Amino acid sequence: MAYKDLQAFIDVLEQAGELVRISTSVDSELEITEITDRVSKKYGPALLFENVKGSDFPVLINAMGSEKRMAMALGVENLNETGEAIAKLINMSNYSGWLQSVKQVPKLSRMASVFPIKVPKAACQEVINKDPDLTKLPILKCWPEDGGKYITLPLVMTVDPDTGRQNTGMYRMQVYDEKTTGMHWHWHKDGREIYEKYRKLGGKMPLSVALGGDPAITYSATAPLPKMIDEMMLAGFLRKRPVSMVKSITNDIYVPANSEFIIEGYVDVTAPLRQEGPFGDHTGYYSLEDDYPVFHVTCITHKKNPVYPTTIVGQPPMEDDYMGLATERVFLPLLKMMSPEILDIAMPFEGVFHNCVIVSIKKKFPYHAHKIMNTCWGMGQMMYAKMIIVVEDIDPHDFSLVAWKVFNNTDAKRDFVLNDGPLDALDHSSPNPFYGTRVGIDATKKWAEEGHYRRWPDDVTMDDKTKRMVDDRWNEYGITF
Repeated sequence: MAYKDLQAFIDVLEQAGELVRISTSVDSELEITEITDRVSKKYGPALLFENVKGSDFPVLINAMGSEKRMAMALGVENLNETGEAIAKLINMSNYSGWLQSVKQVPKLSRMASVFPIKVPKAACQEVINKDPDLTKLPILKCWPEDGGKYITLPLVMTVDPDTGRQNTGMYRMQVYDEKTTGMHWHWHKDGREIYEKYRKLGGKMPLSVALGGDPAITYSATAPLPKMIDEMMLAGFLRKRPVSMVKSITNDIYVPANSEFIIEGYVDVTAPLRQEGPFGDHTGYYSLEDDYPVFHVTCITHKKNPVYPTTIVGQPPMEDDYMGLATERVFLPLLKMMSPEILDIAMPFEGVFHNCVIVSIKKKFPYHAHKIMNTCWGMGQMMYAKMIIVVEDIDPHDFSLVAWKVFNNTDAKRDFVLNDGPLDALDHSSPNPFYGTRVGIDATKKWAEEGHYRRWPDDVTMDDKTKRMVDDRWNEYGITF
């Protein structure tokens, strides 16, 4: 289903018993983080803080902080449904003779919802302030050693000066004062690439930042899409309805019409960079200070009664883990299209998105696991994966079972593959920034063709006949647990 806006999603969360309103006065500096962190660690509800000191706007946090709420955000019963819809869409065999088949009409109508539509006016521009003041927003200082307050759920919207194509990404924004923030465009990100293009042109780079809206739109800003795919197209596909877009007040960038807030401005690409950070990051560690471009705010628009959406990141589990889980499920079909022998993948929360990927395969030839490792390292942001574990015919989300296979099925010299390559900018453990050594672990059963000439033992399991007999007699045993 599509939500009209963030507040419609809030209503659905509340009706489902998935949201708690807090009317007690709270501080946006550290206090909201400590409350939310305790709730996240207990897998608790979304929180709506209605009385934040120093601001007229309520704060929504942890809105997508569970598998159930993440599925609700994308309008599905479970996250696998979204991946299955994409799988059907990209399975070209479904389109054989489609002109002769009315069965394809639903698929074609789903595709029609992909393309955003432009509207002349929008709720996000009910209030227009051309003398903006960021300090009036209830922006959080999340952790004690943070460099300042941070906008943590921004949809940063830019236009590629070469192609005219609009891009949306999520990059944290440290607030320096009433009218300036940092813009955390680090290497390997589309926003940084577009910024570098503007640097060659000189002058000012226009920018608009959206806060809030249908949560499918917010999620889409985080998705690892190919450069030619507009994030608003993914949002339209996920919500089964086009995203309405309206032109910003002070630039030519189009923003989601039902956002809660829009922050407009520019980056002067000729100006010096400014120190940004530290920031308590999704790795569970502080990312350190570095120099980044400065965003100058020229206008803030918002609804008459907006809600400020935010999130915190840190030691897992946190809300962002479930956004990562959605990405795992949404993009699995694309990975399987590249390598049909892949059965499933898992990215444990403790791997903070890119540090560990577990891949279950149907093994078909010697050293098949090595092929899978290199395929994954060659696919977009999976190049950051510090550890890829390949298992065979098991559920990769059963981490106890995976650990049993890794601990028992590997010979370090033969089965541990060291591979040098790019690492995420936030990785603190490699000797050099952006680059280091990654490891692949082959935990599959080894064949003679792989140099294992000893007989490989079978797993210890019960035979089916005995299992059926015990199933049939279970009530006789009087065992309850």
